[in-house]
Amino acid sequence: MSKIIQNILVKIIGAYINFLSYVAPKKSFAISYKFFSEPRKGKINKNKIPKTLQKDLQQAYSFKEHQIQTYIWKGNDDIILLVHGWESNASRWKKLLPYLKKTGKTIIAIDAPAHGMSSGKEFNVPIYAEFINQVVQKYHPKIVIGHSIGGNAIAYYQSQYDHSFEKIILLGSPSDFKVILENYFKMLGLNSKIKQQFLMYIKQRFNIIIDDFSASNFLKSNTLPGMIAHDIDDNVVLFEEGKKIANSWKTAEFIQTEGLGHSMHNENLYQAIVDFIEI
Repeated sequence: MSKIIQNILVKIIGAYINFLSYVAPKKSFAISYKFFSEPRKGKINKNKIPKTLQKDLQQAYSFKEHQIQTYIWKGNDDIILLVHGWESNASRWKKLLPYLKKTGKTIIAIDAPAHGMSSGKEFNVPIYAEFINQVVQKYHPKIVIGHSIGGNAIAYYQSQYDHSFEKIILLGSPSDFKVILENYFKMLGLNSKIKQQFLMYIKQRFNIIIDDFSASNFLKSNTLPGMIAHDIDDNVVLFEEGKKIANSWKTAEFIQTEGLGHSMHNENLYQAIVDFIEI
């Protein structure tokens, strides 16, 4: 499907949701929230598991109504936790894994809610932080690496739970949830009625005020060593978002890359990550 046709379809859906907001507001919100919170890709068929995730130990854990899927590459007692982003899964770490294995540490990757082989249809940062906490309580990782919204979930986790990592690495991560939400509203052209419904729902369900939900806020008083890497050509999470986090988190090193886009796959960056871990 071409981008032009895709953009037209998105605007048609947005127009339909706006129309419903006047005649069936509950249905309008349900549809708009579904589009926002349910990933359209990133799930893994259990009969077609990526080779990267086949070779080592797979562990699933029950938590409330969820199944949390993890993958373990065994090394020594020091553990690195990998936290992927939106519409992805643990296989996104395929290119980084050989570098991390050289450290000799045990590596654990997690599938986010509604991603990979973890259960559910809804994804949001508070639920992701709960998943992270379950894995942390079991394995006590010293280092955590997050890509994209996975980095935002790590920052939120740090503000809500007692466990403290020794080092945190964020790759292409957004700072402000407000920006993510506004981009979604803009993409569909949603009206102010629906925006207000979103804000009320998020406040009631998660006790979150949108303006305060920010990785830069969560990490502002954090004194842990950190690495933040962001690409100036990232058209998914803008470079300015990474700078916001770096400006707030005073003990973190900021690495500016160019030409990597949002994926942040690069041998030099991988080596920089390993060097930071082994300092």
